[in-house]
Amino acid sequence: MKRVVVILAAAGTLIYYSSCVPANKLTAEQNKNKDLQEQLDAAKMSGQDCQTKLSELQSKYDKDEKDLAGLRQDSTISGTSYRDLTTKYDKLNELNEELLDRYNSLLKGNEENTQKMSGQLQMTQDQLLQKQDQLISLQTQLNREKMHLDSVSSMLKDREARVSQLENILKQKDAAADSLRNSIQAALTGFANGISVYTKNGRVYVSMSEKLLFPSGSIVVEQGGIDAVKQLSKALESNPDIGIMVEGHTDDVPMKGVGQIKDNWDLSVMRATSIVKIILEDGKIDPHRLMASGVSQYDPIDLGTSAEARQKNRRTDIILTPKINEILKLLNNQ
Repeated sequence: MKRVVVILAAAGTLIYYSSCVPANKLTAEQNKNKDLQEQLDAAKMSGQDCQTKLSELQSKYDKDEKDLAGLRQDSTISGTSYRDLTTKYDKLNELNEELLDRYNSLLKGNEENTQKMSGQLQMTQDQLLQKQDQLISLQTQLNREKMHLDSVSSMLKDREARVSQLENILKQKDAAADSLRNSIQAALTGFANGISVYTKNGRVYVSMSEKLLFPSGSIVVEQGGIDAVKQLSKALESNPDIGIMVEGHTDDVPMKGVGQIKDNWDLSVMRATSIVKIILEDGKIDPHRLMASGVSQYDPIDLGTSAEARQKNRRTDIILTPKINEILKLLNNQ
């Protein structure tokens, strides 16, 4: 731009001096001026080119400036991001080192724990072996106990069977006793006064009062008593499996000794013996079935001391016992 202005000034000066010089010089000057004009035009053209290039450069500069601003902004963002990443990296690096320390610590601890657990495992294994031995011992003992239990169970079943059999026999015995009582009651119907027939503990009791059998303090049986005993004997002839026990009883009044009767013991036993002899008179009752005994005053019916109570206690009981051989066999086998 400055070059174009200089050329224009030179041309003006040349025109001014041409008016003052001769024609040949003028021509020369004109030619020179023409050259200058051509140079001026060329300069203009060059100036336009320069202007164009300047505009292009300006545009490129503006673009570069804009790009630079963008790059600066990107650089700022990148710098901020870089710093953030650097901070994060540092933190991650610290965390990594911390984790590495923890890992090493855990690894060391795991080695110790592994040794400890190995020891515990060995101890547990030993304990398991001991428990297994104990279990085998308990199993053996359990088998023995089971065998014993089976044996006891078998014995219990046998015992239950025998008990059931015994119960059946006892029921039969009670039924036989009831039947015997009924037949005895029927046989002694005419001797209702002074005689009572009842069952007790599976046995039949024929209780005869002293008034029916004996005078006071005597062992001689009166006729009414003899008739009653003989009637009972006939009923017992048809029951050969019935045991017969004659039992004499007195009251609690002391017996004054007269002859062979010294006390209530003698009186109770001798009265029982007198009844046994009457039962055996006809010879149809096996003596092996009979037993005579006396209990004196020591098995009273009435504990009172009145005359009525003492009269009840002066009695002779004929106790009839059904056959118990089968029961005794069962009891002996228990």
